[in-house]
Amino acid sequence: MTWVGPAALALSVTATDQVAADPAADARNAASQLEQAAFALQAADSARDRVSALTETVRAYEAGLAAMRDGLRRVAQREGQLAVQLKAREDDVAELLGVLQTIETSPPPVLMLHPSGPLGAARSAMTLAEVTPALQSRATALKRDLQEVQTLRLLQQKAADTLQQGLNGVQEARSQLSAAIADRTDLPRRFTQDPVRTAILISSTETLSGFASGLAEIAEGEIIETDVDVSDLRGDIQLPVEGLLLRGYGEKDAAGIARPGWLVATRPRALVVAPTAATIRYQGPLLDLGNVVILEPQPETLFVLSGLAEVYGTAGEVIPAGSPVGLMGGDRQEIGAILSLSGEGAGTDRTETLYIEVRMDNSPVDPETWFRSDKDGN
Repeated sequence: MTWVGPAALALSVTATDQVAADPAADARNAASQLEQAAFALQAADSARDRVSALTETVRAYEAGLAAMRDGLRRVAQREGQLAVQLKAREDDVAELLGVLQTIETSPPPVLMLHPSGPLGAARSAMTLAEVTPALQSRATALKRDLQEVQTLRLLQQKAADTLQQGLNGVQEARSQLSAAIADRTDLPRRFTQDPVRTAILISSTETLSGFASGLAEIAEGEIIETDVDVSDLRGDIQLPVEGLLLRGYGEKDAAGIARPGWLVATRPRALVVAPTAATIRYQGPLLDLGNVVILEPQPETLFVLSGLAEVYGTAGEVIPAGSPVGLMGGDRQEIGAILSLSGEGAGTDRTETLYIEVRMDNSPVDPETWFRSDKDGN
């Protein structure tokens, strides 16, 4: 048998990893969020304001799915770390078990013998007395790590059902929200859009500036004046969608094109809401911007949101802050796609982009003067 000195044993004991945040607990909390979203969906049927209730439900599902996605990524990372650590300790553990087995099986007379005589035997006994508790501590840590690996694997196996329920739930909530918005008739209106004038304006303009300057022409009759002022909110408004800021004001893209707005990366089918109370001045396809929603929070100020797959509401309506104005595009994420992201970095599943432009007196201004965000998300 190879003798293992006290220093080697002490080194193996002190190599115990620091306790990190519990990814399994995070994943369980995410599952609880999805369960609460399911309860909210059921309660929305009897809500007085179904649009508001369903909007909150959709956002609750989005938050729960995002938390589950991030939790599973951390679970996979933690399991990988434990697997590497356990593999690296195989030889060390086997050697230590050999020492322990020898101590347990050797008869007392043999333990008393030592080449250096009684003094050497006493010293060896003292060394073993010091090492044995440390070895037990190491065995306890090993058992804990093995149990954690088992827990993480069981959690991942159960995640498929939880994710499927969440995906089905958010799809149902989005469908109900779309229907509730279509049925809504209680919103105040500042004007009624003239479809002929709108079509003429769209066909005759080549720039967003040109279209914005002609917005007053698309109404049937007069547009009711308003003195609403939201200037006190400037610089502290949340983005209309949960996402990551990809490009700032005037930054060039890969093709060298600079736009006077922000480009925000979002997850597929993310809900886009009005960042403040506002009048819908236009919604629909426009130029090369895809589906566009133009909101007027106050006179001479426009929030232009483009790149949506679906748009909600009707031009002329005055909507409260947080009202849904559309959905981002992208395919519905399946379980396999979400689980495949569990080992990747944050942001890799944000495949859609929303362009945000702010115009004051028909000139673009940096959205940072109105919205708050950072490169890591809002």
